[in-house]
Amino acid sequence: MKFQKFTEHCFAFTGAVTIGYCVKEGKGLLIDSGLDDSAVKKVVRMLEGEGLPLDYCVITHAHADHFGGAHYLKKKYDISLFAPKLEKAIIENSILEPIYLFNGAVPIKELRNKFLEGPAVEVDGELSTGENSIGPFIFDAIDLPGHSHGQVGLLIEDILYAADSYFGRETLKKHVIPFIIDADQTLESLEKLLHIPCKGAIPGHGSFEEDITPTVKENIELHEGRMDSLLAVVNECPNGQTLDLIMKKYLDLHTITVLNVGQWLLFRASVTAYLTSLERKKLLSFLIQDNELIIKPH
Repeated sequence: MKFQKFTEHCFAFTGAVTIGYCVKEGKGLLIDSGLDDSAVKKVVRMLEGEGLPLDYCVITHAHADHFGGAHYLKKKYDISLFAPKLEKAIIENSILEPIYLFNGAVPIKELRNKFLEGPAVEVDGELSTGENSIGPFIFDAIDLPGHSHGQVGLLIEDILYAADSYFGRETLKKHVIPFIIDADQTLESLEKLLHIPCKGAIPGHGSFEEDITPTVKENIELHEGRMDSLLAVVNECPNGQTLDLIMKKYLDLHTITVLNVGQWLLFRASVTAYLTSLERKKLLSFLIQDNELIIKPH
């Protein structure tokens, strides 16, 4: 984990997950808290080593790798915690993520792990779209849904902490099919990023860049390409095929080997998000045939 300085007041801890940090008038603000106690303890040690304060934490979205360390911060340092409204509900009731991945049913034990269910923690305040103030910090919370329902990015002193609205190039290559819940919102958020004036931006997984345009455009191209290849799979069977069969063909097409149930469910969410976008465009339909859910091309 490295501590990177962008401006006099804006920094980030970079590693597997970006944790932003801002300091002003003797107060410190974290942006996200990492996956677990271990990750955020490294951050705290580095702050203490630099003699820097820690008073507040903003969670950009309710995925465990971004809020998993918040419970430790609240318990150990009594920080004030903030999040967008819908994300707040999930952070405070973190079993909701494995529930929605498991079709709304009580999740199996395999899904009750730190990667899908961070420790639930009480959130002190809600972020609103637009200008927010927390202590001495004044910033814009920018709606960037698509990767999660209520995700926001934070624009502080012209530095954009973009959460998972886009991914760095290495992360795109690693994940092949990024996790999304709405393909159209994902693309809309990516287009929005191209028009946010800033001195630079850093994603939740990736590096700081002064000009994010090429990286964001790569994200757009990837999602459009993934949607095109999925439509080609759907079009192979004019009479329709099950979601499970489409999943297998699509994962095989992209040479992905799934290792566990949780990973498969995450991919299914992304595939379903792409299919929903294609259904909105009237390129396919969801229907029931012989007690099976069928996806049929138009």
